[in-house]
Amino acid sequence: MMLIRYLSQIGRYFLMLKEIFNKQTKWPVMKSLIFKEIDDLIIDSLGIVCFISFFIGGVVAIQTALNLTNPLIPKYLIGFATRQSVILEFAPTFISVIMAGKMGSYITSSIGTMRVTEQIDALEVMGVNSLNYLVFPKIVALLMYPFVIGISMFLGIFGGWLACAYGGFSTSQDFIQGAQMEFIPFHITYAFIKTLIFAMLLATIPSFHGYYMKGGALEVGKASTVSFVWTSVCIILFNYILTQLLLG
Repeated sequence: MMLIRYLSQIGRYFLMLKEIFNKQTKWPVMKSLIFKEIDDLIIDSLGIVCFISFFIGGVVAIQTALNLTNPLIPKYLIGFATRQSVILEFAPTFISVIMAGKMGSYITSSIGTMRVTEQIDALEVMGVNSLNYLVFPKIVALLMYPFVIGISMFLGIFGGWLACAYGGFSTSQDFIQGAQMEFIPFHITYAFIKTLIFAMLLATIPSFHGYYMKGGALEVGKASTVSFVWTSVCIILFNYILTQLLLG
């Protein structure tokens, strides 16, 4: 019974994706909606992303330095390990799970509130494709999500450099040498491919849970929690699949 319910929800999700791109809203209206979503989802997220990235980069560098106790191991490996950790996993995946909580809860609660207050029904009565009107601007806005992750990568490595150089764990030259050592440009491509997939999940899964929720104000809160859980699960699952496909 549980399996049938999950399969039904997955089928409904893919039907929703198809409906999003049908019967487009007029461009002058859509343009203002897209700019609003960029402000709400991208610009408003920069503060928390910058704060977390900077300090986690510092923590990664310090923990790496504290574990390299053997004097035969060169200190530049601290910079190398920090760069690899931040670019490959921390920035694209860890930040996306955090954004599943921040962006996801906002998207689910805003669409869920519209469902509860019958604003979505009003849009349908007016002949507007409510899924295109509500979800499509979020998908377009989150095409800028790699920009956020790029800032996260830079600040993570910068935070690691500051923590290492000014904490006395290694010299600035050693850290920079490690950060530049054996750099593979495809790792950046891999991170941004993951980021775009995660952006699609962040835009659509919370929208799905908000759009199809039933009940009142209490159910809006429950839908936000469920959307965060499922968005996080899908991000981690796709992270494994994409890593296997692109790096395996």
